[in-house]
This record gives sequence, C-alpha cells and structure tokens, in this order.
Amino acid sequence: MAPIRVLLADDHPVVRSGLRALLESLPDYEVVAESPDGESAIREAQLVRPDVVLMDIRMPGIDGIEATRRLRAAVPETAILVLTMFDDDDTVFAAMRAGAQGYLLKGAEQVEIDRGIRAVVAGEAIFSPGVAQRVLGYFAASPAAGSEPFPELTTREREVLDLVAAGRRNQAIAEELFLSPKTVANHISSIFVKLAVADRSEAIVRARQGGLGGS
Repeated sequence: MAPIRVLLADDHPVVRSGLRALLESLPDYEVVAESPDGESAIREAQLVRPDVVLMDIRMPGIDGIEATRRLRAAVPETAILVLTMFDDDDTVFAAMRAGAQGYLLKGAEQVEIDRGIRAVVAGEAIFSPGVAQRVLGYFAASPAAGSEPFPELTTREREVLDLVAAGRRNQAIAEELFLSPKTVANHISSIFVKLAVADRSEAIVRARQGGLGGS
C-alpha cells in the first residue's frame, strides 16, 4: 500500500516538527511538504498533490480558512483536516463551509490524529468530541423552514446583508443603520466568512436566494 502523503501547514516550526515526528513514527505516512502560511500551503499542495493537508487556522497572510477554500477549488482530490487550538463556533463552521472534511484540536492524542487523517482521506468527516457535539447541536437547533434566513448570521449582520442585497453601498448602509462605515465593513467581512462567499456579488446572489434584498 502506498503511504499517505501529508502536507503540514502551520506557522509554528515546533508544531510542524512535532507533527512530522509523530507521523514518521507511524506506518503508512510520508510528510511531503511543510508550509508556514496559507499562501505557501496552496502553492505546495498544487506542486506535490498530497493526499491530505493538516491545516492550522491562524497563520500570517492567508489564513487556514481561506487557504482551505482555495485548495478545495485548486486540488479537490486533496483532503483537508483542520488541526487548531480554536474551537469557537464561528471558526468551526467557517472551516466546514470552506470545505474542511475534519476538525481536530491541538492536543489530540496520536491515535486521534492517525484516525482523523485516515478518515478524511477515505472521504469521511471527523471532529474532535467537543466539536462534534456542537455540530450536532447546531443542526438539531436549526430553525425550521419559514423562519429567518441564514441563522448563522446575527440580527445586525442579517440587516446589513439585506441592504447589501438591495444594492446599497457601505456608506448608505452606515447612514441607514446609524453605524460607522468601518463597522459596516467589519459586518460584511464576517458575513462573507459565515456564508463562505468570495465577494459582494456572490453574497448578493446568496441573499436574494434567501429572500433578502427587497428593501
């Protein structure tokens, strides 16, 4: 059986060396590249075509979520397993929407990392126990059809998205909602991440599909 080819994407050299040592102590693994940031992870993945990328979230430049999104488009055959210290809902769901197949927390035992890699390479989804409980809880608590669209957004973000979909520019939105233009821009950035959209036009399409933009 050919070894599982792994790319390590993490901005901490000590973490990368620890992961390399961990994987090299197990059968069936080959670390084919290391990257200290999202941009180089994208570049290296296209060059070496690994079976899986172990992806950190917080990295300089392009972060792990954006790198995941771009990698899913550029090398869709490569699985992505997030390995991070962040387990807040926004980060977890943003990674899932970007295309990550698994989400583990740093500090996971060797057996859990081994199982996680093998699972995502086999096309399965895997999460750390605490994350899995919250994912299940999120879907169990999702509003029924006919309720507010885009439940992942806050009320204010939904108001901003409604105005974006209606064709308002940031300054006009700021004036209508009595916010600063910077606050509006921050809300829009958060909306892009939560809806996994790349730009304003894609956000408008999603919003109108959800019934917003009639203002």
